[in-house]
This record gives sequence, C-alpha cells and structure tokens, in this order.
Amino acid sequence: MEQGSAHDGARPAYAPGVFPPTVVGARVPAQAPGPGRAPEPERARGEHTHGERLPGEPPAPRAVRRHSVRGQILDALRTALVDGELAPGQVYSAPALGARFGVSATPVREAMQQLAAEGAVEVVPNRGFRVSERGPRELAELAQVRALIEVPVMLDLARTVPARRWSALRPLADATVAAAAVGDLAAYAESDRAFHRAVLALSGNGQLVAVAEELHRRAQWPPVSGPATRRADLLADASEHTALLDALVAQDLAVVRALVSEHFTGAES
Repeated sequence: MEQGSAHDGARPAYAPGVFPPTVVGARVPAQAPGPGRAPEPERARGEHTHGERLPGEPPAPRAVRRHSVRGQILDALRTALVDGELAPGQVYSAPALGARFGVSATPVREAMQQLAAEGAVEVVPNRGFRVSERGPRELAELAQVRALIEVPVMLDLARTVPARRWSALRPLADATVAAAAVGDLAAYAESDRAFHRAVLALSGNGQLVAVAEELHRRAQWPPVSGPATRRADLLADASEHTALLDALVAQDLAVVRALVSEHFTGAES
C-alpha cells in the first residue's frame, strides 16, 4: 500500500468533487413477456407515457455515455503535467491525489500506470509515482525521432494531397495560435497534437499515426523552460503551423521542406 503523500505545499489544482459520481439506478429496458410472466396491462386509447415516441415525432437523442472516472483522471493528470502543477522529480501517492481530485485511489492508480507506460511518471515502490524529469538531451532525441518519422511523410503528402484537403485543416492550425496567444499550455499541447495527427492521418497509415502520437505526447511532458520562454516558443511553433499550411496549399515543396525541417529542429532547442 502506498504510504507517501502529495508534494508538500503543492497548490491544490482541483477541488474535491470535481468529477461526477458513478451513475447508479440506470433504467433497465422492459423485457418482453416470457413463460410465467404476465403481460403488461393494456393502456387506454390515446394514453401517452413519458419517453414514448408518438407517430411523426422525431427520435429521442441518443444518450451520451459518460467517460469513466479513470479517463477523466487521466485527462486531468495529463493537464497537470503539462501545466507543471505536478512538479518534475516529486513523488505523489495515489491516495493523496485521489483526495485532491475527490475520488478513490483506484482510478488514480490506474491512470498513473498508463502515464508510467507513456514515460510521464515512474513507479516508486511503496510510495507512489515520481514525475519524470526531461532534460534538453532527451527532448532533442525525441524531436530527432519524430523528424525521422514525420518529415518524409509530410513531404510525400505535399506532392499528392490536393489543396482543398489542406485548407480543411486551417481550424486546427488556428486553434494552436489561439492557445499560444493566451499561454494555455494544456490547450496548446492538445491542439498541437490534433494538428499533427490530422496531417499524418492523410497518409492513411493508422499505425504511423499512433506511433507519432505517442512520441509527440512524450515530448510534451513537462516543459523545462520558464513561463515567458515557453509562451514565446508556443507562438513561434504555432506560426509555423499556419505557414506550413500556406505552403502546402500552394504546393511549394521547397518551402514545405524548409518549414518542416525547421519545425522539428526548433523542438530540440
């Protein structure tokens, strides 16, 4: 059992009860009469019960399935890592984080195991999980591997994908600019991955997209520079997205090659 506690003095980023309780008492669809079961009493003509659709009425909207508590905790922890709320090198226990989020330790522990598989944290036996510390060398290595995968694919797509399909990605590029402008690290991380994922998805290679996504996520844990520098870097990175789209729409291969190479080279600094 973990005996550690959350980092002393850490500012609680999430209030207890932020996650909805597990839904209980969900309605079970009525079963058709079977052997030994009495049929439902016949309703009077014109009687309309709640939830029954009358002729000509539109169908009721499909119920939205709630994300699991584990999934919500995983998203919250990823945001806390990118924002620096969970400090690199510090050890956090599942029970302490559970109290911080207003949930039990179990979904926190499961989410942390997923983050450990992604390289964001490491397991500390009998204590909890230590947030990984990423130095410039490791980030440079991740950028180099990403470049080996993404640059050739992007250059190949630049030769084959029509301009209208590149134009459809403009909202994704704009989202990175909007997040960078306000210095929202978590929103930028998500929009940045969404842009790269959409570009690579045009290759039709799902395995490539999955591998590139994992590498990209690893490169985002947690920033190593100061807030002011990070914001300037975000703005520069976001502007490269829009410039790249402009070059792809124009099918200017020379500019595409230069921008893509610079995009990953800049990630190493």
